[in-house]
Amino acid sequence: MLAAVPVALGVATVVFVVLRFVPGDPAALLAGPNATQEALAATRAYYGLDQPLVVQYLRWISRLAAGDFGESIFLRRPVLSEVLDRFGNTLILASASLLVATGGGIVVGVVAATRPRSLLDRAVMFLALCGVGLPVFWTGFVLIILFSVQLRWFPPQGMAPPVRTSPFDILPYLVLPAITLALPSLAFIARVTRSSMVEVLYQDYIRTARAKGLDERRLLWRHALKNTLIPVVTIVGAQAGYLLGGAVLVEYVFSWPGLGLLVVNGINSRDYPLVQGAIVFTALLFVVINLLVDVLYAVIDPRIRYGAR
Repeated sequence: MLAAVPVALGVATVVFVVLRFVPGDPAALLAGPNATQEALAATRAYYGLDQPLVVQYLRWISRLAAGDFGESIFLRRPVLSEVLDRFGNTLILASASLLVATGGGIVVGVVAATRPRSLLDRAVMFLALCGVGLPVFWTGFVLIILFSVQLRWFPPQGMAPPVRTSPFDILPYLVLPAITLALPSLAFIARVTRSSMVEVLYQDYIRTARAKGLDERRLLWRHALKNTLIPVVTIVGAQAGYLLGGAVLVEYVFSWPGLGLLVVNGINSRDYPLVQGAIVFTALLFVVINLLVDVLYAVIDPRIRYGAR
């Protein structure tokens, strides 16, 4: 929990500095192409853009420490309100992707581990390697061309139809972006699950259970898998943070109105407070997720206990 403070401060500092290297003047974009120099100066003064960078940074950090993420330059709304409005859509996409990645990765990894060095194992690991290496924007375009343009099974972009009669109306729009975002994580989880499961299957207690005639399926999914989950949970926790923060390209490709698309639009419009606030918010979420993963260790493995000894 204490680590959240330096992490947030480091992320805030890096984002603040990097955004200042992005070419373009937000005051000029906001005032319009026909604005006079007096109008530009007034706009810069109103948003504090005429102050030295050190002053701008200290002012923003002090407001951030008080829970004030600032006000969006172009949307004219509090940054935190805008981020929270879009975060719900990103959470839907990230949760669906994490469900696909975790379930699919564990199943694929376990199946590959039951036949180590076989043709099935090599094929699964090769596909997992491809899943890790393929860029998500390329995968997204391929899925759109195949399943939206050619087969017309799913809508290519957007989040929901103009008129919704049920919460389930969102599902056809969710399938392609969720799969696109989940594929790299699914491949990574499958590789970790496979390696951990192979190691567990050679333990003495597994040999003893087999010798006693325990059903192989029960042995695999009830006993061996539970002792495989510690490294898997670590990876899943890291991937959960990645899916929340790494949905930028996927949301842009599929025009999904989430936090990632908000950040892209903020970068294009040079909306410094909006981009800074959205990224710091995502970094804090990543810290919270890792904290929950640490606590979950003790739930999975009774040998792990936190506290004084």
